[in-house]
Amino acid sequence: MRYVSTRGRAPALAFDEVLLAGLAADGGLYVPERWPRLGEAEIADLAGLPYAEAAARVMRPFVGEAIEAGAFARMVADAYAGFDHEAVAPLSELAPDLWLLELFHGPTLAFKDIALQLVGRLFDHVLARRGTRVTVVGATSGDTGSAAIEALKDRANVTVCILHPKGRVSEIQRRQMTTVTAANVHNVAIEGTFDDCQALLKGLFADPALRQRLGLAAVNSINWARVMAQTVYYVTAAVALGAPERAVAFAVPTGNFGDVFAGWVARRMGLPIARLVIATNANDILARAVATGEYRVGAVTPTLSPSMDIQVASNFERLLYDLVGADGVRAAMAALGREGGFTLAEAQRAALAEVFEAEAVDDAATLATIAEVHRASGTVVDPHSAVGIAAARRRRGDRRVPMVALATAHPAKFGDAVGRAIGHPPALPPRLAALAEMPERYRVLPNDLAAVHSFLLEVVGEAGRGAA
Repeated sequence: MRYVSTRGRAPALAFDEVLLAGLAADGGLYVPERWPRLGEAEIADLAGLPYAEAAARVMRPFVGEAIEAGAFARMVADAYAGFDHEAVAPLSELAPDLWLLELFHGPTLAFKDIALQLVGRLFDHVLARRGTRVTVVGATSGDTGSAAIEALKDRANVTVCILHPKGRVSEIQRRQMTTVTAANVHNVAIEGTFDDCQALLKGLFADPALRQRLGLAAVNSINWARVMAQTVYYVTAAVALGAPERAVAFAVPTGNFGDVFAGWVARRMGLPIARLVIATNANDILARAVATGEYRVGAVTPTLSPSMDIQVASNFERLLYDLVGADGVRAAMAALGREGGFTLAEAQRAALAEVFEAEAVDDAATLATIAEVHRASGTVVDPHSAVGIAAARRRRGDRRVPMVALATAHPAKFGDAVGRAIGHPPALPPRLAALAEMPERYRVLPNDLAAVHSFLLEVVGEAGRGAA
């Protein structure tokens, strides 16, 4: 399996090279040169398998010959051994043929664990084999940072630096990152938005000399391995609900388009996905793109679902590549940088709408959904999951097709919002309750590439002196 850049001007790479590269040298994102296919018999054979075994089978074509099959299967099994639920990503029924896919049973109680627990082990394996080290830099709107830190802390060949928007993540999300004392972990609060953090990240990767000097690697969903791992739970959920004989629809709360793009990948592999519903909050650039074909950046609006407070959805570029090819992607990205947006041709917008629908869910509807779900079933959901449920209900469509709403975080991570909806905050799991008493460690920096550049040189230099 080889990977190519969405912008068409970077060399094709194998899986292990893409894992460490993150962003392509031409500024594009890596995608498979061809989409592997799962036949109906292969999909049916996944029924009843433990999650890790199904995951190894689904992901294997993407890894190719870069990692030996047995070693890869062992890493996958180890990645999910510590999850709190035996099923890893269990389904629960909210209403007839409306299901909740619970993705928050990992160590940081968010869906990012499902990918990053594996990515951490993949980094270890590849770096040990090569005898090299990397500097992992990530931007987070809330959950990616803590999941990446949990996966990579204390790893000998990795220095970790996570950028988060100052004051724009929940207190628990921040403390999950900033209370980690591992010497290889560094947190930075950027005076700006998540989009600013993401732009800084891309600016770092756009500097070839810096990439080489620091051995930069990415854990954001710009890293293909993240998308690959998230594809699995679409497959396991669909199989549990009757695939391949039965089609399934999914409603996905998303800001950066990575999670819902993983559903697109599963569909491209042959999974019978009838529809993918993009669930957004007031930062509705993706809903506008699906409805009108116009992808235009606006100001970021703070909401009760802060992990989705994003205007520039990086992974949309991967879908664009499927729709318009590398030449079209380069033109669109140039227009985005120059004019703040671009418009899809009607044929391309229609192709998008064949699979995707979109719903923007405001804070009032989010709170109402949390309250209604709790009143009807006793289930407590976080604001991001509530956005997904609200969108799923609005876009139910054919009732013979099961609709699965993705639950992306534990409600206790957003206790204030949940408390407003149900009258009391959710109970804190022990691993979160302890955070309030732990000291924090992070640096505040301006929204300035040179400042982040200098900070990285400082912490990587400290890591080198420590190793010496």
